[in-house]
Amino acid sequence: MRRVVWPLFAFVIIGNFAGYAIAGDNGLMAWGGYYRALEEREAELAALEAQRDALRHRSELLDPRAADPDMAEELVRRDLGLIREDEIIITLD
Repeated sequence: MRRVVWPLFAFVIIGNFAGYAIAGDNGLMAWGGYYRALEEREAELAALEAQRDALRHRSELLDPRAADPDMAEELVRRDLGLIREDEIIITLD
């Protein structure tokens, strides 16, 4: 009986580790989920980088040393309420 117990115990331990290596949280079957999550995060990163670039461009247009006159006029008129109801503002974004 003792000859069977230790090899059986070792087999159970090795089987446990093999099971977690295949179907565990970080196992082989979880890799597909990691790739999907990576693709989602990369798409989110691309959208945030595009938003950052747009904000950087807009802030460059409002640089006090060389402000874009059209952008400055648009912001001042909008913030101070100097836009008439019959005017149409077309943004170039």
